[in-house]
Formats: sequence, structure tokens, C-alpha cells
Amino acid sequence: MSELREGLLSTRADFVAALAQGVEMAADRGCRDLCWLDADFASWPLSEPALLDALTRWALPHRRLHLLASQFDTLRSRHPRFVQWRRRFDHVVSARQYDPDELPAGGPLAALLAPGLFSLKLLDQRAWRAVCSFQTAELIVAREWFDAVEQRAVESFAASTLGL
Repeated sequence: MSELREGLLSTRADFVAALAQGVEMAADRGCRDLCWLDADFASWPLSEPALLDALTRWALPHRRLHLLASQFDTLRSRHPRFVQWRRRFDHVVSARQYDPDELPAGGPLAALLAPGLFSLKLLDQRAWRAVCSFQTAELIVAREWFDAVEQRAVESFAASTLGL
């Protein structure tokens, strides 16, 4: 797998590859937190064995994967392997649902943030325009934006559902 590079991305294939490369980089460098935001995670490669392997290597007890989505139904139906992974690694996952009408202005449509390492933000889904940055100032702004959304979101996407 090639290495994540800073700059502008302009195709869906580049964006999906950058997501996988970003998770791989976070696992290799021991990033403490991963912050993911997408309306439904439909276009993310969450069922790919290589990505799940990288997530498994990354998922140590002191780490945290923050998931934010406007709904998780699509993720459940399109990415059953990730749902299984989520059950197994519930101890590192925090999943919250946000109201799309309450997103702060100026933010991305989707994002993968690895604080201290990089930010990958999808700016235009129709043209698949995205940007990857390693700049400290950009990482700080992206994390503050993500935290603002996370604070308004509610718990969702439980690892298992209890029934009677």
C-alpha cells in the first residue's frame, strides 16, 4: 500500500485509498485517537480486510475511535465485517449520531482525523474533492470542529442490542 500524501484529491478512488492509507498510518505510528465523520459511511472501505487488519493492530485498550454519523443504518447493512469488528472492539469505540441541520458551517462532508498526524476531509462529494493535511494549525482547527459536532451528538450504534 502506498503512503498517505498531503494535498488535494480529486477522485473517489483517491479518497477511498487515502482513507485506507490513513488508518494504516495511524496503526503504524500509534495514534491515540481516530475521529471519523460521515453521514452514513457508505463510501468508506470499511469491509476491506486490509483496513480491518490495520484497525485491529491499532485497537489497543488506551485508544479511542470516535464515530460520528447522521445515521448508522447504512453502515450496518453495507459493512457487516466492520459491524463484527465493532462488536469485538467495543472497548475502543465511541459512536454518536448528529443532526445534519446542526453541523457547524464550514466543515467537511466527511473526515478522518488522526490528531497529531493528519486530517483528511471530503469537501465536495459530487466531484470527490478532498484535502489531506499534515499541518499542525489545520489539525487543530479540524479537531475543534469535530469536537463541536461530537458534543451535540447523541449515543448511537451500540455494539449489541439487548432484547427480551
